[in-house]
Formats: sequence, C-alpha cells, structure tokens
Amino acid sequence: MGTLPRLIATDLDGTLLRADRTVSARTAATLERMSAAGTHVVAVTGRPVRWLAGVFEQLKAPLPAVCANGAVVYDPVGDEILRADPLAPDLLAEVVRRLRAEIPDVMFAVEIEDGRRMLHEAAWPTLWEDGDPSIRLVDLPDDLLTAPAVKLLARATAHQDPDAFVRLVAGALAGVAEATHSSRSGLVEISAAGVTKAAGLAWLCTRYGVTADEVVAFGDMPNDVPMLTWAGTAVAVANAHPAVREIADRVTLSHEEDGVAAYLERLLADADRD
Repeated sequence: MGTLPRLIATDLDGTLLRADRTVSARTAATLERMSAAGTHVVAVTGRPVRWLAGVFEQLKAPLPAVCANGAVVYDPVGDEILRADPLAPDLLAEVVRRLRAEIPDVMFAVEIEDGRRMLHEAAWPTLWEDGDPSIRLVDLPDDLLTAPAVKLLARATAHQDPDAFVRLVAGALAGVAEATHSSRSGLVEISAAGVTKAAGLAWLCTRYGVTADEVVAFGDMPNDVPMLTWAGTAVAVANAHPAVREIADRVTLSHEEDGVAAYLERLLADADRD
C-alpha cells in the first residue's frame, strides 16, 4: 500500500520516449491517470522548447517542462517562459576561447531565444534539422556569441568517446560552466554554472510547494544525474547509462518496454489498495 508522490519528473529521450521518439498509448494513458489523481507530471529534458510540440501532441495535455538541462522552465499552455538562465555573451566567449585552446577541432552551436532558435557553424552536422527555419548557419564563428544562449553545444570533428569527451570539456571549464551529455556520440551540452536539471526542477517544485522527498524522477543519461540525486526517489530505466544506474534507487523496464508507465502503474495500484 502507498501514497502517490506529489510530483513525477521524467526525462524524455531514452526514458519516456521509445527509440522512434513516440509516446506509447500505455504511457500516455498512465501519465493522464497520474495527473487525474492530483500528481504533477513534469517533463525534464535536454531538448529545447522548439522540440516539445511533437511530444506533447501525443499526450492528452502538454506537460510543464524544464528544458535545455534546466536553463528554461516552460509553460506550454500559455507558451510562456517562466524562467530562463542563459549563458551571457561574455561568458559564451570565454567558454569558446577555452575550448578552442584545449580542442582545436571543436565546433559549436548555440540555442538562443530561450531555445526557440539555433545557430551553428558550417561544420556542424544538422542531421534531421535540415530545412528547419528555426536553425541558421552563421557566417562567422563569432556570430555565435552575440546573444545569450540557454545552451552551448560542442562537438569534435574526430570521433570521441562521449564520456571521455565530456571529462575533457568539463576540465577546461571547471568553475566557469556546467558540461554534461545525453548522447551516445561525442556531443557535449554546456550551461551556465549551477544550471542543471536539478536546479530547474527545484525552482518549479518551489512554485508548486513540493519538496524533493515528494518527487519521483526518471532518467537514463548523465545529464539526468543531478535531478535523480536531488529527487526523493530516483528511477533509472533498464537502458540507462552506468552512471545513472549507479545512483538510482530503483531500476524499471527499458524505454522500449514502457518502463516509466510500468513503474507508475505499480504506484497507482498500491494507492488504490491503500
């Protein structure tokens, strides 16, 4: 028997979403049941704001979201940015200077306008983003540094082990900015010092009057570790990175097996028996 948590915080890619970026009908229904029972459900993601609509259209209602690894708190109902904590242009310039000195072949992109637009250098691989009007190639590298950025993205042109590359970047930026990753490739996500998923979620929880011990959080990658460490109950999906599994209180099924839904269904069943 048990009582439902006051807030569920879930990562999206690799956690709530399947590999094809879909939300299963089972997962959507379970989130709706949690909301109907009075539990806040929040998406906490590395994604920028512009990448949320495709997820929320698969749900009965959009979720409040902590985006860009904690740099943005977003209300999708009113399309309103509740809080933003970007890297200022002078800090961006210092971060880029340090990384170019440490990793000469590094290339950059920035998320600006609270994550509604992205700018990138010519060498940056846009992959599925080709043709997106919110994404623009800059003429000169310094053009990336003219506006506050909620996230700076760094890649090396040569293949890099993601864990080794983030350690290299974090070492170069110690005390200046946060460096993490949520990718199986050598992509590092950089935020202002102190900006993490935990910090963004804590701010939103204060707004709701929810304390950390009343939160159950789900994740799969190193950028989830601060949030999972902060939350009262940390749940890793079975496909999670070893760093996540190491600090998790519980492990559920993989994202392909609707691990978040499976865990929440047990909580709902326990509450029904209470």
